[in-house]
Amino acid sequence: MAHAESFSAGTVYLVGAGPGDPDLLTLRAARLIARAGLIVHDGLVDPAILALARPNAELVSVAKSRANHTMPQDAINALLVREALAGRDIVRLKGGDPLIFGRGGEEAEACRAAGVAIEIVPGISAAIGAAAAAQIPLTHRDNASIVTFVAGQCKGLSDQDWAGLAGRGRTLVIYMGVKTAPQIAEKLMEDGLAPDVPVAVVENANRAAMRVLRAPLAGLPALVARQGVKSPALIIIGDVTARDNTALEQLALEAQE
Repeated sequence: MAHAESFSAGTVYLVGAGPGDPDLLTLRAARLIARAGLIVHDGLVDPAILALARPNAELVSVAKSRANHTMPQDAINALLVREALAGRDIVRLKGGDPLIFGRGGEEAEACRAAGVAIEIVPGISAAIGAAAAAQIPLTHRDNASIVTFVAGQCKGLSDQDWAGLAGRGRTLVIYMGVKTAPQIAEKLMEDGLAPDVPVAVVENANRAAMRVLRAPLAGLPALVARQGVKSPALIIIGDVTARDNTALEQLALEAQE
């Protein structure tokens, strides 16, 4: 009598790739990347991080942009489940931290629903990494004791109530806000934020091409347009962005020349 071939399902590792610099990976993340046979990665994962993979590793890009998704989220979920049930271990590599605007929660739910083992490996979030690289304290005893993270591309942006998210004693960090910078500035001012609140835009944080650009809130749309800011970039709003950063101001000016 024939015996069924034994097999065991694989594990999906949801791994945070951090803000871009390979040196900012956790040890756990670096070890998983180095040994993985299959890496499913986002478009914002820096090539230097992917270069840590072993030579025969299969790299699958599921890059997304505002207008173009290489693979819909449902298809990504299905890919992870299918490969894991076939017995493969998978590193699902996401920029920043997988559970902060990374849709890692949805992927974890899909794996659990299918009976697939999953491990979540946190990473330095884009906000934390960008602020550190720009030497902007997200909290400061003199300026801010509250930090809020929001997404600038959420559905129904104009209908959301952002009143109180920024202003005195608060720092607001906006992910994915480059394309909607005019709407963001208008919305915040309509919700009561002063036009002269200081803003910093950190582009390509923790990478060689990093820029730190500053403007008052009312000047944010013009700054983004004039400087041709592109993703990955974060917008940080609050008094913490106006603290003394002479060296970084000079770096920003040099980057504009």
